[in-house]
Amino acid sequence: MDAVRLRRLNRWQAEGMREDLADLYVESTQAVAGEEYHSRQAFLGRLADDVRQPGFDMLVAEAETVSGCVFGFPVPRDGSWWEGFDGPLPQNIEQLTASGHVFAITETLVHPHEHPRGLARRLQEQLLAEHEASLGAALVERSERNAAAALRSWGWQEVGRLDRPAGPDGLRVLVLPLGERTAEHPDGLAHNDQTQRPE
Repeated sequence: MDAVRLRRLNRWQAEGMREDLADLYVESTQAVAGEEYHSRQAFLGRLADDVRQPGFDMLVAEAETVSGCVFGFPVPRDGSWWEGFDGPLPQNIEQLTASGHVFAITETLVHPHEHPRGLARRLQEQLLAEHEASLGAALVERSERNAAAALRSWGWQEVGRLDRPAGPDGLRVLVLPLGERTAEHPDGLAHNDQTQRPE
């Protein structure tokens, strides 16, 4: 892990590294032969959309080359990110969203052969810590079982499903609670009224 250096990139630096990041995406997801180009283009489209989000942030892991990255943005306080949630949104998640303490991780990539164990989790935790988030949030297509399983292995919890009209056939909603686990809040999703972020 010591040989890997973590570095934050702003949106312009991320856009400047887009081709390297797309290469990492193709290598880390092990796209089906013949589908690499389409997978790569879809990733570049998502990256282009994400870098335009307010508060976008990226963390890369570098050794001799880029061996991992994680990026995302703060979830808007108005709750619009959760639109299409199947059923009522858990109250504690709603409160954390309104107080500005939820950060969406939209992509986590780690090269399958050139990284030390635990790099993906280290990247996620570092990015969330730098944003002083109380909750990480991620949306995963329901067909992407491997991605959901990887997130669960890093401590993420599936809390429901989200349907968006223009999206795939439903998204899994996963969260990573970062709050203190207590008898009253064993899930680590305690809301603290004293920690409301300024607008």
